Amino acid sequence: MSLSVFKRWEGLLLALVALVIVYNAIQSPLYLRIENIINVFGLSIEKIIVALVMTFIIINGEIDLSVASVMGLAACIVAYAHSQGWPVEAGIVMGLLAGALCGAFNGVWIAYAGLPSLAVTLAGLIGYRGAARILIEDKSIGNFPAWFNALGQQPFIGPFPFALILFFVLLVIAIIILQRAPFGRYVYVIGNNREAGRYAGIDVKRVKMQLFIASGLVAALAGILFAARLGAVRGNTAEGFELDIITMVLLGGVSIFGGSGSLTGVALSILLILNLRNGMSLANITGNTQTGVIGVLLILSVLIPNLASAVRARWRKPTAHESPLHTAAPTPHKEVMPK
Repeated sequence: MSLSVFKRWEGLLLALVALVIVYNAIQSPLYLRIENIINVFGLSIEKIIVALVMTFIIINGEIDLSVASVMGLAACIVAYAHSQGWPVEAGIVMGLLAGALCGAFNGVWIAYAGLPSLAVTLAGLIGYRGAARILIEDKSIGNFPAWFNALGQQPFIGPFPFALILFFVLLVIAIIILQRAPFGRYVYVIGNNREAGRYAGIDVKRVKMQLFIASGLVAALAGILFAARLGAVRGNTAEGFELDIITMVLLGGVSIFGGSGSLTGVALSILLILNLRNGMSLANITGNTQTGVIGVLLILSVLIPNLASAVRARWRKPTAHESPLHTAAPTPHKEVMPK
């Protein structure tokens, strides 16, 4: 019996993506139209942009729970600056700077102070969201310039919006960095064994710091694009997005313990989740139920690989005649009689 199905997680994801697409196409004749395909990506484009940098973070053996709050904070900064009469361009720069600073704040405590990223970014999730609510309070701020709204709502090149084009550009860049550049190798080495990376001469603290700054910056960019797509911002903008983002990465075969995974698997996971959501929407399944399904996927994405590892370990156990319990009995000691 071959266990290649357990070894090639990407192959299983590809099969599931194909099944979901075929099912959705049967359910709706409009499903495979280019407009719907763009819509499938468009409704979650900000999440999948952040999922790219989250892949680096998790492979490195860390987690960033604050990304959705950073998205909301950056969007609120743009909206607040606009409401105070500042140019939107200035608000964008301030939002991106705020995202980088949030990432740097996380990185200092994680990389240099040695605190666990789970605790630090959970605190960031609460703190950055609180800052966003202080800026906006209970208001909804919109009335952005037409060019800003068009950035998130109108086609940019052909039928494709700006954010979708940006995602594919970032995906190519991320694949090159992770699979071909020395920095990508550092990310894997540190995720496998931080001490081994340090002995190999890798500046572990610097790599982690750079990753968290990139995470904050990309999350801020995604939040600004989300504001442009919605045309209005509230204090709870992007709330709860971290669940979908982390699910996309873990379901793609990236180990929660770090050191393994690929962007190919994450890309297939993104396709699976987006098409599942689209299919559930076509079937009039409520948003709360969709969120529950994504939560189940998050559990399975951690559980199944661990079960597969256990199956592989059990399959490789020695057979009965090779088992230590069945080894030949030792030869009895024979006394040599004196002559």
